[in-house]
Amino acid sequence: MTAKISKEYALAKERYSVSGVDTGAALKKLKKVSLSLHCWQGDDVSGFEKEDSALTSGGCLVTGNRFGKARTPDALRQDLEKALSLIPGKHRVNLHAIYGDFRFEKSERNEVKRENFTSWVAWAKNKGLKLDFNSTFFSHPKAAEGFTLSSKDPSIRSFWIEHAKKCRDISSWFGRSLGGSCVHNLWIPDGMKDLTVDKRGYRQNLLKSLDSIYAQKFPAGTIKDAVESKLFGIGSESFVTGSLEFYLAYSLKKNLMLCLDMGHYHPTESVADKISSLLLFQKEILLHVSRGVRWDSDHVVIFDDNLKELLFEVKRNDAFERVCLALDYFDASINRIGAWVIGARATQKAILNALLEPTSKLIKVEESGDYFSRLALLEEQKAMPLGAVWNYYCEQEGVPSGDKWIGEVLAYEKEVLSKR
Repeated sequence: MTAKISKEYALAKERYSVSGVDTGAALKKLKKVSLSLHCWQGDDVSGFEKEDSALTSGGCLVTGNRFGKARTPDALRQDLEKALSLIPGKHRVNLHAIYGDFRFEKSERNEVKRENFTSWVAWAKNKGLKLDFNSTFFSHPKAAEGFTLSSKDPSIRSFWIEHAKKCRDISSWFGRSLGGSCVHNLWIPDGMKDLTVDKRGYRQNLLKSLDSIYAQKFPAGTIKDAVESKLFGIGSESFVTGSLEFYLAYSLKKNLMLCLDMGHYHPTESVADKISSLLLFQKEILLHVSRGVRWDSDHVVIFDDNLKELLFEVKRNDAFERVCLALDYFDASINRIGAWVIGARATQKAILNALLEPTSKLIKVEESGDYFSRLALLEEQKAMPLGAVWNYYCEQEGVPSGDKWIGEVLAYEKEVLSKR
């Protein structure tokens, strides 16, 4: 810890204390919040099912062709380790089913098995990490027609139902092996490009498929199931089977987590505004932290107003223990490790920013009807010395503060990524 950073922190601590905020308590809470770092930023959502794997369907689009892409599980784990070394705190790693080790154990999606992920579990144990998991319903011939679990072809539905069942079994195994619940998230790309008449029929199929998938129960504390909605996708602009209304109703009926992806709504719709309503009815929710630019573009997360408002709402609802935070974006136009670190550190800054808000003071003036003071205090918060507290936390956790980490990423690019 440098003397300069310690001095800046001491001054910031004093300033925040005037508003009744304890920076030390905020940092203790921040340290307890884990992010789930998404593996797919490291290889552009390609996976390792075959050597030439690439994102071919599913309403997703990865742009850019930066060198250094991970093409094996070992390379991806190496890159994840580098990224995690530059992010303060202890975090999780989020896998998709296509990221198994298929070099020695080939498996079709409906036959994916634990053996495909033994190397991931061994790595996670060695690094003291927890793993989360996602079924993969895209980039496959049986998803090429635009429908999976809601398909009107029984054989297609059966194939994907079995895939999801296998993935839930792997998720529970992750939880048992690593000593904590694994979050299993289910998102399907099902929908149509143009006007759709039998929306009810597709949604009835999805309902039946989900009932079959979630009929199987696993040991308590090993798996947390989430379902994720979407407003539209590429090729499903007019109709998406798994809408917010569908999954909200289903998750409440089946006691599942609802996943809110920040890019899966209308650009003017506030995801932050949904938090206080959902937490009145749901025990836990899953947040996929992303950044849409004009559409669901999955840009690298930055410390912007949307992110800040989202985390303010989590804090104001005292819900950091009820909200699972996972990153979800992919950018192949810049250094992929750098993209991970930018997004994770931005999210942590937003968490810290929320924890440093004098919420009780703001509620007090709000309840008194003094809306002038409420607005004035909210504006004053924007000029508070957040950066000094953030730098102190980074140094405390043994990772580079400020922009010092950029040089490490560039050195790794020169030493490792440029030689792939």
